[in-house]
Amino acid sequence: MTRQPQNVLFVMADEHQAAALSCLRHGVVKTPNLDRLAARGTVFENAYTPSPICVPARAAVATGKYVHQTGYWDNAHAYDGRVKGWGHILQTASVPVTSIGKLHYRTEQDPTGFDRQILPIHIAGGVGQVWGSVRNPLPRTRKATGMLGHIGAGTASHNAFDINVADNAARWITAQERDTPWCAFVSFVAPHFPLTVLEEFLRLYPADEMPMPAVRPGQDYALHPWVARMNDIENSDEELETDDNRRMAIAAYYALCTFVDAQIGKVLDALDASGQADETLVIYTSDHGENLGLRGRWGKSVLYRESTHVPMILAGPGVAADIRVKTAVSLVDIAPTIISAFGLPADPKWPGRSLLAIAAEPDDVDRIVFSEYHAANSPSGGFMVADARW
Repeated sequence: MTRQPQNVLFVMADEHQAAALSCLRHGVVKTPNLDRLAARGTVFENAYTPSPICVPARAAVATGKYVHQTGYWDNAHAYDGRVKGWGHILQTASVPVTSIGKLHYRTEQDPTGFDRQILPIHIAGGVGQVWGSVRNPLPRTRKATGMLGHIGAGTASHNAFDINVADNAARWITAQERDTPWCAFVSFVAPHFPLTVLEEFLRLYPADEMPMPAVRPGQDYALHPWVARMNDIENSDEELETDDNRRMAIAAYYALCTFVDAQIGKVLDALDASGQADETLVIYTSDHGENLGLRGRWGKSVLYRESTHVPMILAGPGVAADIRVKTAVSLVDIAPTIISAFGLPADPKWPGRSLLAIAAEPDDVDRIVFSEYHAANSPSGGFMVADARW
């Protein structure tokens, strides 16, 4: 009989490209702590976000529903608790739910399914990125956004925030009573831009050794008109100007991946030291991926694999060790996963399934997942379907 976990530790990074894991033989990036989590758990090789931008993706995670089902369209339409999600179900079942770190919901005061929020980050002023909602007319003047920020070594506020999140999460886990079930959502900013990172991590990635994107502007390929229209408004690749700067941006991004891996390691160490690892389901993922210069795009916001593909690792009771699953899965599968871990019935209106159930079945190469984008710089809604092959 499969042992039921007593706790759930749900860990999320921001903008972590799925391929940027050394356990997946990336060749450059180093993620030793996520590697050890993968070694004792299951990796879903084809996991996708329901929307490749922060706020809609996080609303989909919270609600277990797609963006078009909830209306949390872009970074000015943030989760406010109006659509109930997995946190509310746990609260009704008297399972305490705590968040530590970035949420990117509307406000801390909204009933979003947490009993307590520690170090929460929400959208600016409860309003967010309103300019990104403008469609009529869609801007044509290119903006010098400086989106990637300071690129290189430094100690920025977002680095300090993630260190603080890890330390708070470790202390919180240590303080939990072993006979009381709990659910914690621990969420980091890295490797999201600005691409500023501590020197100790950046020195692991000499910029002149970084591989350039395989497909770049100027090569013999046709840029999709939808993406080309985005370039009319924002073009970070052009702002970088030189390949030396592009290589430094890639190095800084990989360094941020290793940096956030180190913070996750602190949390996993605390879980081990607390004696609760064997009774805690651990979920690791990201809200979306990162283009990292491919096709001349940086950040997310397009429907290509680099932007929509996310890491997904499960470990804990009932999860097979060192297994790779090819079935396509989605962040909307997380809600039923968390609910089923506590033996509770999932909302029948959720489109997803428990990842625990999917992992226990043979690979289903025909399972379809879906992603959509309605946010900043897009000339229309954009849509993607994927399975394990395409």
